[in-house]
Amino acid sequence: MSSSTRPKPSRKASGQQHRSTLSLQRAEVTIHVYDLLPPGKVSTVLWAIGSSLLHTGVVIGDKEYAYGGHDRRDLTGVYWTKPGQEPPGGTFRQAILHGFSFRPAEELESIIQEASHEFQGTSYNLLTKNCNHFTSYLCEKLTGRPAPSYLNRAASIGVALPCVVPREWIAPPDYDTADGELLDEDFEDEGASMLRHDRERERHRTHEESRGWEHASNPTGSSRADSGGARGPIRF
Repeated sequence: MSSSTRPKPSRKASGQQHRSTLSLQRAEVTIHVYDLLPPGKVSTVLWAIGSSLLHTGVVIGDKEYAYGGHDRRDLTGVYWTKPGQEPPGGTFRQAILHGFSFRPAEELESIIQEASHEFQGTSYNLLTKNCNHFTSYLCEKLTGRPAPSYLNRAASIGVALPCVVPREWIAPPDYDTADGELLDEDFEDEGASMLRHDRERERHRTHEESRGWEHASNPTGSSRADSGGARGPIRF
């Protein structure tokens, strides 16, 4: 059949194809990178050699998706914030335009929901399933390419040398989260978890010192009433 006699596509078919094309959304996929180490010479050097302790989030539209741990069973650890909102103790380092996703809005939402089911809060592990693993997972689902490997280099070093990472940093942080499919309340990321454990250890040390002081001041164990109402050391 010659080209001049080929049947032309109907207006209905052309309209359906046009509507199908319009339903696809061009979504920019950007990675926001935050340095969890305090600003200074050490963090500057580690950043320069690509070995910083980093937190990352994936920006899609007006939301930045990230992952953190908690102790609530059957609840996702995925949450979203406004793009560029720094985590506690973190410093914004850079934005990486990772690529684009061309999908209907429903499919895009489905991918994010799938990620939220995959990354439960109780599954969090600083070395093997942290925020950067989530970022790489979501980027690969959306663009076909994982996130740059250097973003998670600190975790790779920790896996190779687990003795250099305090055990309490690895487990999910012990705190409550808001109910919901995707968390949008305050969260506790790697850096905040480390700071929290440091504070707990300091409180425990202060408490033990206080007990020792009380025992030294009152070795007989007499009560406050027996000592005429003398006040012992204040416990914090």
